[in-house]
Amino acid sequence: MKFTEKAWQIFNQSIQDYHVKDTVYQEVNNPYSTDKIEHLLYLKNWIDTVQWHLEDIIRDENINPTEALRLKRWIDRSNQERTDRVENLDGWFLRKYENVKTLPDAKINTESPAWAMDRFSILALKIYHMKAEVDRPEASPEHKAKCREKLDVLQNQYQDLSIAIEELLEDYQAGRKYMKVYKQMKMYNDEELNPVLYNKK
Repeated sequence: MKFTEKAWQIFNQSIQDYHVKDTVYQEVNNPYSTDKIEHLLYLKNWIDTVQWHLEDIIRDENINPTEALRLKRWIDRSNQERTDRVENLDGWFLRKYENVKTLPDAKINTESPAWAMDRFSILALKIYHMKAEVDRPEASPEHKAKCREKLDVLQNQYQDLSIAIEELLEDYQAGRKYMKVYKQMKMYNDEELNPVLYNKK
């Protein structure tokens, strides 16, 4: 099985598992062993899925401002955790290809494989929720038709992104490309780098 096929199955498993209870307050119940790549893929998508729904909730125009601020802080933490998990995944890819001899004319890619997988995970969520709109019983025929068009585009994007990721991994394996990973170095969460935070000390 190709890596993207396995990842897609795990992402959709995570999404389905979340929607059994369909609440942002539920605990993750990762079915995979912590030493497996499957565990990291499942956790990555779970974080994305919870954050997807947090973003929905916070857009309620009638939300209590105090609650909105609490959710914004939660989303900030989630963004940091999402970034951390992407960097963990890039570490896995680095170890996987560390003994590959790169060709003299090997090139670097515009994004790391884990950040491509980040987009892949979000795409799984977009497809799931767009399909839910297509199937929503009370939605108008016009709404369903528009969502069907969007779903078709997302399905096409899935095919293209799957191929692009697989080709990138093949290039790494063959030494045609090499990995170079940069930490995100987010500054707004760091008390030593965010002036609003360090000026309060």
